[in-house]
Amino acid sequence: MEVANELMVRGIVVGVFQENCWVIGNRRTGEAICIDPGDQPEEILALARDMGVTIKAIANSHAHLDHILGVHGVHEATGAKFLLHASDLDLLQNGWKTSARKMGLDLAQGPPDPDGYVEDADIVEVDGVRLRVITTPGHTTGSVSYYNDDAKFLFSGDTLFRGSIGRTDMPGGSYAEELTSITEKLLVLPDETVVLPGHMQETSVAFEKEHNPFVQDWERRRAATEGG
Repeated sequence: MEVANELMVRGIVVGVFQENCWVIGNRRTGEAICIDPGDQPEEILALARDMGVTIKAIANSHAHLDHILGVHGVHEATGAKFLLHASDLDLLQNGWKTSARKMGLDLAQGPPDPDGYVEDADIVEVDGVRLRVITTPGHTTGSVSYYNDDAKFLFSGDTLFRGSIGRTDMPGGSYAEELTSITEKLLVLPDETVVLPGHMQETSVAFEKEHNPFVQDWERRRAATEGG
């Protein structure tokens, strides 16, 4: 996908969880940001090479197992700076072990500690690629989304899917927080914004405002509460 004269975005589905990892690169500078390397780091690195870019930053939307299994390999191969919201640090350091045991996965190497932390309105930037951080708690306490203001594309992690939302029944999850994040932070973006989620196919802000049943139910409940 070419989103601007110099920007390229390509995704790869990785691992047993079928997670979407995204690489956003600049054809002129050859630098890129990798969003959520969930597994199969060699395939992610091969995708970057095919795009003609080098990953200079790893920006994670959250720290669930299916989004962090490939971080170590990409980080080690590229020296890219690994970024995460601090509220997901315990999940990054410890939560993956519990999840791996439940899945029967024998993992010798966990993810590295972050090289830096992101907060709301921070800018994650490499040469020619610029993403704005939007904190979107609900799926996890430290969930964030990344938005490119110029090309209007949004990496929503597991907060917003096409016609659905991320699960909120795991530790740190909150249905109310997630729907608040979606309606007050994501669906206020321009209608033409392309949404690139952590699983399943892409969507748009316009489509989700019109067709997402969770959003519509939340808006009805909120209107009833305010009206009552």
